[in-house]
Amino acid sequence: MSSRGPLKALIVGAARSGVALAIHLTAEGQSVRVVDRKPPADLQSTLAQMPRGIELRLGGYDESVLDGIDVVYASPGVPWDSELLNAARARGISVSSEIDLFLKLCRGTVVGITGTNGKTTTTALTGAVLSAGDRPVIVGGNIGDTVLDRVHEITPEHWVVLELSSFQLESLEKPHLHVAVILNITPDHLDRHGTLERYVDLKARAIEDSDFAVLNGRDAAVRALATRARGEVVWFDQHQPLPPMPLPGKHNMENALAAAAVGRIAGLSDETINNAIRSFKGVEHRLELVGEWAGVRWYNDSKATNPDAGRVALNAFPGAPVILIAGGYGSGFDLREWVADVLANTEAVILIGASADALAAELHAHPKVLRAATLEEAVSIAAGLARQGSVVLLSPAYKSFDMFNDFEDRGNQFKELVRQRFAA
Repeated sequence: MSSRGPLKALIVGAARSGVALAIHLTAEGQSVRVVDRKPPADLQSTLAQMPRGIELRLGGYDESVLDGIDVVYASPGVPWDSELLNAARARGISVSSEIDLFLKLCRGTVVGITGTNGKTTTTALTGAVLSAGDRPVIVGGNIGDTVLDRVHEITPEHWVVLELSSFQLESLEKPHLHVAVILNITPDHLDRHGTLERYVDLKARAIEDSDFAVLNGRDAAVRALATRARGEVVWFDQHQPLPPMPLPGKHNMENALAAAAVGRIAGLSDETINNAIRSFKGVEHRLELVGEWAGVRWYNDSKATNPDAGRVALNAFPGAPVILIAGGYGSGFDLREWVADVLANTEAVILIGASADALAAELHAHPKVLRAATLEEAVSIAAGLARQGSVVLLSPAYKSFDMFNDFEDRGNQFKELVRQRFAA
């Protein structure tokens, strides 16, 4: 409490983390102001979850929203060097985030998992491995569920497994993790972070004060970070025995190796670790098998929001005739390796979204590149091309905001279209 009464907090962004912050802070007796550039009509679902008594300023804001504020909490989508946050700092106002506040309050043993690709699967898989032990486990962070609303149920006995994006790592004041995992690093979010060096520095924050740094020795950029680790370095690519990973693709074996390495740090036996990995069902929107009809497998990989994530999926089905649905929102990607993998691994490509023109030009050497105005049309075209043994793969390699709310909306629409067509 300040001398003039309850703290007054400003929350920038009314999405999931903003809701969790508003609920937590009001429960703690703080006065809360929430601002967002979107109009109320675009925020109905989250506004319905906001506690009563908060002040809302929607549809735009200026620096005056800082008046009377003691602390600012920024949602992950707000650039850390935005004008408003810099203005807050210039006024001497503390700037924080939901995940930063959570880590300051959390009494559990925290495992943080980051990397450009594979974070969500590895976070869920690590949670499954640790759940095979005797201690309670909570999984969250960037994986979808906020964790601040569960902080009071977390005891020192808990394992807390967090997926941490570069946006979240940037917002942490002094991150201290018991175990920090870095899976891989390829250029991503450079429109936000500016340079690859800055992006790498943000990933490195995870290991600079962790007790264990679990790193991928097969990834040159990750390997180079070992000297920045404060704690014990564990090379997960060297983990033995190899776990029996049921999901397709070499990348999923790397995800399993990382989870197994964390399990061993936690004191679990190899048998316990392997049993947990063997029974893992995968993560929604990440090489998720929607179903198989007439010998054709349909996969939802909507979480592939950049070309490197798309390459992972393209290499997961060696020898199978793959029909790829790709395209979406974004620009500035280096497409050379993605194009090479598309040429090598696909029988046909169906392009959708804002990047379709650019991708069609890049794929001029491909024998079968088709265009679809909608995802429904893309599914219809793919169904007409597929034959027994084919894989139809939605792996956009781009973000979703041109046609969908987010990658989850894109993946859910794809699954619904496929099931309506076949699962009658």
